[in-house]
Amino acid sequence: MEDVSISGTPSSSQCPQSASFSSTVTTGTSLSRSTEGSSIQEEMEKSDGGSTSQEEMEQSSTLQSLPDLENLHIDLLDEKVELLINFLLQKYQMREPVTKADMIGNVVKEYKDDFLEILRSASECMELVFGLDVKEVDPINHSYTLANKLDLTYNGMLSDQQGMPKTGLLIIILGVIFMKGNCATEEEVWKVLNMMDIYSGRKHFIFGEPRRLITSDLVMEKYLEYQQVPTSDPPRYEFLWGPRAYAEVSKMKLLEFLAKIHGTNPKSFPSQYEEALRDEEERARARIEATAGTSAMASASSGFSHPY
Repeated sequence: MEDVSISGTPSSSQCPQSASFSSTVTTGTSLSRSTEGSSIQEEMEKSDGGSTSQEEMEQSSTLQSLPDLENLHIDLLDEKVELLINFLLQKYQMREPVTKADMIGNVVKEYKDDFLEILRSASECMELVFGLDVKEVDPINHSYTLANKLDLTYNGMLSDQQGMPKTGLLIIILGVIFMKGNCATEEEVWKVLNMMDIYSGRKHFIFGEPRRLITSDLVMEKYLEYQQVPTSDPPRYEFLWGPRAYAEVSKMKLLEFLAKIHGTNPKSFPSQYEEALRDEEERARARIEATAGTSAMASASSGFSHPY
């Protein structure tokens, strides 16, 4: 199997979670908006042979201020994205659904015309950093729910119900293991996590102490296995999927998530794609067998006659 890099792993700094966090948000609008004013100005300067009348100078001054106004608007939208992420996390921790009216009334407020853009950016950050999907469950009342990626039974918060969801980190580590041929060395895992500004021994504001999380907590949850590399001297360690990961995680869904990070499609990783297809077939057969077994038991139960 070829060695596949997942250098496209998202950096936490790209998706702000709190006011103290970086205000850089990948809204996908900053570039196009910030250039509009300067383009207009350049076109104006090309006309009329470069006349320097008072009226034209005033027009030029006005146009020069347009980019600043656009950037101010973008900064304000970024703040709303941060606030909405916090609001959605609170709802997730309390296991409460959220409505469009809740989000506009509590967070978006006067920027309701930009609601869809703000929600899109916040949802992208929730997915990439926290491993959570924001899903609309009632299109009439515009009610949304938050569910962890890949339909894991793990809620991402361990026993600390007030902590941040850690599902995103688990998904990334499972992805590293999968892309490395279902077994990744500790060095390979930390190389990817370091790219996300996550370091062993350094407390992270979302994930806490990451070494304990990935070598102990997630091992106890049976999502990861952490073991010594056979015959290694000095001892080196490696990560594998745990039994709970094999039971719950669709490799195709995981590959689709990783492909999205790379901005590509799952078929760009041919060996992993073939493995994911086999995994889907095995899961389908298991579901059919389970259904058949349940039906057989039901039939046997209904056909049992009592002696009285």
